[in-house]
Amino acid sequence: LYRVCGRAAASSRSSLPAAMADLDAAEDAAKELLGIMEAFPRFKERAVDPLHPEGERGALVFRGPLKLVQTVSKLTCASKASTVGDRFKALLSRSKWVRQEELEQALDGADGLDGLDGRLAAYDPAREYVAVVVAELQRGPACWHQVGGGHPASIEDSGPWLYVLDHGTSRAGRRPGFSYTGSLRPYRVSPRRPVAEGILLPDYAADGDPRAEQAAPARSTPPVVSAAQAEKLRAVCRMGREIVDAAHRVIKPGVTTDEIDRVVHDKHMEFGAYPAPLNYHNFPKSVCTSVNEVVCHGIPDMRQLEDGDIVNIDVSPIFDGFHADLNETFCVGPGVTQKKKDLIKASHDSLMKAIDACKPGFFYRDVGGII
Repeated sequence: LYRVCGRAAASSRSSLPAAMADLDAAEDAAKELLGIMEAFPRFKERAVDPLHPEGERGALVFRGPLKLVQTVSKLTCASKASTVGDRFKALLSRSKWVRQEELEQALDGADGLDGLDGRLAAYDPAREYVAVVVAELQRGPACWHQVGGGHPASIEDSGPWLYVLDHGTSRAGRRPGFSYTGSLRPYRVSPRRPVAEGILLPDYAADGDPRAEQAAPARSTPPVVSAAQAEKLRAVCRMGREIVDAAHRVIKPGVTTDEIDRVVHDKHMEFGAYPAPLNYHNFPKSVCTSVNEVVCHGIPDMRQLEDGDIVNIDVSPIFDGFHADLNETFCVGPGVTQKKKDLIKASHDSLMKAIDACKPGFFYRDVGGII
């Protein structure tokens, strides 16, 4: 900041506060724009790729006076449009593709170029893009830049994808800070998927508060079901098994957990069932996907599964007044360690032994001891 504003101070000491204020305002607007680009997973394919020949190296450059940068930033961030073309109409109409060999001349004299050459040299045009925002200030132009990622074509063109905060009650454009115990980090989460018309909604579908569950007698006294009710339970449990199997079929390196959520959600819609996790205590998705060190109730997001991961799929369809709940842990690719496989086997063996003990006269309280 001292280096950037020093020029303004050299010409007029009194203009230093104004120069600093303009720089701060430009930085806020530029970072908001770059952040909202990242929040739309198809931005590269829909906005950047059509502007240049395949494989050509360069950057998407948006340049203008401070007021224009602020206005475009506010319009883009405040818009309710969910597709790239509609959300970024103002930005793209004032942006252009600049080839790598022409960027130095196009950005000549701008502050903030440090690191841009390295990004241009290192990024992969097939799956990444470079974006540059330049604000023309009284003291001269200043720029901000980032490398953004493309995503598989199976991901729908919708956004913004944001980080989930406060147990699902709020969203943010920046990753939350936390004392993470492993290498896994949260990624952006897609907007909520709609439920088909005609599917019976639980009371928490609108506001996240499961009032009927909290008042249910079954919380203190396990219900005994009739033969007819048992058949309904079997039907919804078979449905749950089919949903888990559908999720299993798409698990492989490179698939996002959000794509697993899409498959699971669509399978629920096909059956006419409501996915119980959706908005339960504000949970934002239709399935829990718990990868590696995530113990349970992981939120599907933009992260792509990697060879060597393990992922638990936990589904809970509600249909015809009854509710199934089952999960299974799957290996991703051939690189899963023996230690992870041993964990899966120990969990599975514990489940099977507990199921074997379930018969009339057995105490619920003793299931945990067997496990």
